[in-house]
Amino acid sequence: MNGFPWNAFALNLAWSAAAVLTVMLLTFALAVRAGLHRIVDIAWGVGFTAVAVVSCAASAGQGDPLRRLLVTVATALWGMRLAVHIARRGRGHGEDPRYEAMLAKAPGSRNTYALRMVYLLQGALVWLVSLPVQAAQYISGPPSFLVQAGGVLWAVGFGFEAVGDAQLARFRADPANRGRIMDQGLWSWTRHPNYFGDFCVWWGLFLLACDAPQAAAVSVVSPLVMSLLLIRGSGKRLLERHMANRPGYAEYMARTSGFFPRPARRRTAGRGLR
Repeated sequence: MNGFPWNAFALNLAWSAAAVLTVMLLTFALAVRAGLHRIVDIAWGVGFTAVAVVSCAASAGQGDPLRRLLVTVATALWGMRLAVHIARRGRGHGEDPRYEAMLAKAPGSRNTYALRMVYLLQGALVWLVSLPVQAAQYISGPPSFLVQAGGVLWAVGFGFEAVGDAQLARFRADPANRGRIMDQGLWSWTRHPNYFGDFCVWWGLFLLACDAPQAAAVSVVSPLVMSLLLIRGSGKRLLERHMANRPGYAEYMARTSGFFPRPARRRTAGRGLR
């Protein structure tokens, strides 16, 4: 496909960067006032939603309307569900141990360090990972089978993430499960259904931008970076390092896939805390 509107897309990149920066600065102000930097995790999903909405508005009159609507709704639905889930999960809790440990080593002002190393860094990642969401808005021509495949993959990922989070929340809410590993439902197929869901969501959104080779080339970095974060970065690897010494977790790891879903191996005795 020829004629990708690079000038309009470049302007969109600037508008989306401004939107993300606004979300992060407002979140930082709220976090400083509340004394809780864990609030930034809520801004992750909100930031992607802001990019999708701003990009849709900026691309008015360009690109295929159906594709623009699909990528905007899919991104906003994923982002706001995640934001609401994180907000509910963190209600009534103190500072996240990850941020507490990071800020304890801050040279000088903790808040200034948090702004630089947490808020602005996460904002930059949101902007980078959202490239297919922005690029897809400017692709003309009717959606191809790649858009259909992307929609299906997004739906699978969204389902895994939403159902996995709901199953874990119900499990934790039951006092009878105190001291046990969550190994039921989707958690018996993969140790990280939420991370696997994110993986599928972002490869699905990337496929929505693949009808134009130019858009695909500029946005393929998005699912690659997200996959790296989920599997080798702050997702799976960091969580499993934290869980490694919990009673029963080694057995759970031995029988359950580390990422891609598959039937569990034969169960062994012993269950611990998640």
